[in-house]
Amino acid sequence: KVTQGWSATWSQSGANVTAASMSWNGNLGTGASTEIGFNGSYTGSTNVDPSSFSLNGTVCTGQQPPTSTTTTTTTTGNPPNPGNRVDNPYAGAKVYVNADWSAKANAEPGGSRVANQPTGVWMDRIAAINGTTGARGLAAHLDDAVRQAAGSPLVIQLVIYNLPGRDCSALASNGELKATEIDRYKTEYIDPIAAILARPAYKDLRIVTVVEIDSLPNLITNVTPRPTYTPQCDVMKANGNYITGVGYALAKLGAVPNVYNYLDVGHHGWLGWDDNFGPTAELLYQAATAQGSTKANVHGFIANTANYGILKEPYFKIDDNINGEVVREKAKWVDWNRYIDELGYAQAFRQRAVQAGFDANVGMLIDTSRNGWGGAARPTGPGPRTSADAYVNGGRLDRRIHLGNWCNQSGAGLGERPKAAPEAGIDAYVWIKPPGESDGSSKEIPNNEGKGFDRMCDPTYTGNPRNGNSMSGALGDAPLSGHWFSAQFQELMRNAYPAL
Repeated sequence: KVTQGWSATWSQSGANVTAASMSWNGNLGTGASTEIGFNGSYTGSTNVDPSSFSLNGTVCTGQQPPTSTTTTTTTTGNPPNPGNRVDNPYAGAKVYVNADWSAKANAEPGGSRVANQPTGVWMDRIAAINGTTGARGLAAHLDDAVRQAAGSPLVIQLVIYNLPGRDCSALASNGELKATEIDRYKTEYIDPIAAILARPAYKDLRIVTVVEIDSLPNLITNVTPRPTYTPQCDVMKANGNYITGVGYALAKLGAVPNVYNYLDVGHHGWLGWDDNFGPTAELLYQAATAQGSTKANVHGFIANTANYGILKEPYFKIDDNINGEVVREKAKWVDWNRYIDELGYAQAFRQRAVQAGFDANVGMLIDTSRNGWGGAARPTGPGPRTSADAYVNGGRLDRRIHLGNWCNQSGAGLGERPKAAPEAGIDAYVWIKPPGESDGSSKEIPNNEGKGFDRMCDPTYTGNPRNGNSMSGALGDAPLSGHWFSAQFQELMRNAYPAL
C-alpha cells in the first residue's frame, strides 16, 4: 500500500499504482529528467515484488539500445554525504544579482545606484517554482546564476517560504497552504525545489537557502498563554506542521551537497528577551533534527530578515545608568531586552545555538536591506541625561515608534551594502528582502495569492499587544506584500546609511 509519494500525483487501485505528472514536471525538454518515488507498507509475513513497470503505456523492460558513449552507473539509496561545502559560502564569491529586481530598481529615478546589488529570490508559493507574471522560475534564476558565475564561485540566495499556515501571527504574509496541508508542502513544493537544485548543471553554485522565516519563533512568542497569542499560532503549535515542515525541508535540501541552509532567528526586538531567546534556540534544534534531518543540515542562521532592526546602536548600552535609572530596566524602548541591535543579538544567538547542540562553526547572516535609518532624523550623539527614556529616545538610531512595528516602516533607509565576513561570527551582511518590495497592503486588496490585510500595515492602526498598542508607523498606499512599492523604494534611497 502506498503511504507517501513525491514529485507526482499518486493513486492506487488494488495492486496497481499510478503516478501522474505534476504541473512543474509534466513537460520535460530534450535531455531533461525528473525523479519520482513513493514509500509503501504491507501487512503479513510476505510481500510480492512489483512485476511490471510502464511509462505512458509502454512497458519498461530495463533494456536500452547500445550507445557509443561510456555510461556511469549510479546506485540508488541514501543521498551522498555533503562533504564539499566551504565554511563561509560568501567568502571569495560573487553573489547573484536578480535581473527581475534589478530592472525594477533601474526604472526608478536614482535606482541605478543600487540596481546591481544582490538580493534574495523568494520562492513564496508553488507557482514561483515555474515562474509567475513578471518573475522567472527557479531554474531560470539558476541558469542565470551559472552565467553570472562564469566559472568563478558565486552564491545565489533563495528564500524557502511556503509552510502550511504560514506566518501565523500576521495576515499580510499568509500563504497558500492551509494549516493541515503538510503533504502538499512536501510533494508540491519542497520536493520539486530540491530536485531542481540537485541538477548537475548547478553543482558549482553555492546555493544559500533561507528556510522558512517567521515560523518557528511564533511557536514561542505568539501562543497561549502569552498575551500576544493568536489562534492560528496555537493551531500550528498543536499540529506540529511548522516543525515537521522545517525538518523535512532541511533534510531534502541538505542532501544537495552545494546547498547551505540558514534558519531564521527573528530579530532582537522579537526574541531578545530571556524567555524568548533560549527557548527559540532549543526549538530550532528540535526542528533541525525532525523528519530525518540532522544538525549538519544547518549551516547557520539569519537575523532581521525583512525587518528594520538597526545594525549597531552606538549611543547607549543596556547597563547605562541615568540619574539612578538603568536603561535596561527603565527605558521603555528597551523594556528589559538584553539586546539593542542586530549585530550584538546575532553574535549572542550564535553562541546560544551552539549551546543548544548546533555545530560550533555555524555562521550568521544579517539582513541589512532596510535598517540604515539615515537621513536628517539620524541622531549624531546620545540623548539628554535627564531620564533613561530621554537618553535612549534622543540617541537611538532606530526611529520606529515601537520595536514590534514591522510593516513598511516610515523613515527607514537602505542599510550596509552586502559584504562577506564583516564581523566575528557573521558570514555576511545580505539583502534578503529586496528593497522596494512591500511588506503588506495598507488596505484590503482582493488577490489570489492568499495574502490578507494586516492592520499593522495600516498607518491609522493604533496597535495590539505585539507592538505595545502603539501606532503602526507604516507608510500609506502600500500594495500587497512582495509587490513593488515605488514610494518606499525612494524613501529607502533617501535615508540610506551609508548614504548613496
